[in-house]
Amino acid sequence: MTRATKLFGIIALTASLAIVMATTALAAPTSVGLGTAKSFAVLAGETITNTGPTKITGDIGLHPGSAVTGFASVTYVGALHLADAAALQAKNDLVTAYNDAAGRTPVTTVATELGGTVVKAGIYNSAAGTFGVTGALTLDAEGDSSAVFIFQMASTLITAPGSSVALINGASACNVFWQVGSSATLDTTTSFKGTIMALTSIALKTGATLEGRALARNGAVTLDTNVITSAGCAPPTAPSVPNTSLRDGGGPLALSLALPLSLILAGALVVMVSTALFKMARLAPRDGRGRDSQGR
Repeated sequence: MTRATKLFGIIALTASLAIVMATTALAAPTSVGLGTAKSFAVLAGETITNTGPTKITGDIGLHPGSAVTGFASVTYVGALHLADAAALQAKNDLVTAYNDAAGRTPVTTVATELGGTVVKAGIYNSAAGTFGVTGALTLDAEGDSSAVFIFQMASTLITAPGSSVALINGASACNVFWQVGSSATLDTTTSFKGTIMALTSIALKTGATLEGRALARNGAVTLDTNVITSAGCAPPTAPSVPNTSLRDGGGPLALSLALPLSLILAGALVVMVSTALFKMARLAPRDGRGRDSQGR
């Protein structure tokens, strides 16, 4: 085998490894950018109604509706935005985030019933276009705290009473997204995790808890003696200074930049290795007839 052949083989192997590394990085989904909706624990289009003592940590918004019901028994930490500019901006950002999540690929199709399963990071839908959770759903980040889980539904998300979503091995509710094509219902005493983005409405029945966000584009959010907190993902806006300019990373832009950057890095690695090998070849000891120590 000639020196040139060996060098070519090493360069080709290096390039292949670099491309494999870039492809592997792209396989993992990036987070969904929520914009100003990130600080909201509850956001609705029509109304927000509540029954019983409910606790909310995070901003609360409503647009274009302006009426909330039963808030005398709601304890909340955050700003209340009713049909104001901040609520409108958050709703616009929610539409963008919803469309982003709905359009993500590649998608893995799994069974409609998620209860009793362990799911790793990725993008999922079901043949029926719905998801249900009966019992416990476990989301496994496999040690990656930035692991993202996106569930796409053409219609409904429904949990059974007492169901739960468990996070293990570094999984975070901040990186779990439920894109719901119609309405979501968390039945009594459900313990749920992640950001729910519903086209129509979201209902939390008696005693249901949510670590994440309940964001309904067009309809109502209905509450009944619940605990909702988004504080782990974003601190609520100070009531006196509504913030309408926040934007978070991830989403389509980050995904579109990932491939060119990965290929550039792969190309740079190939050039570096090629240059080093070429220099090594030139510096190899040679005899008086121009041959190296191995007679080549």
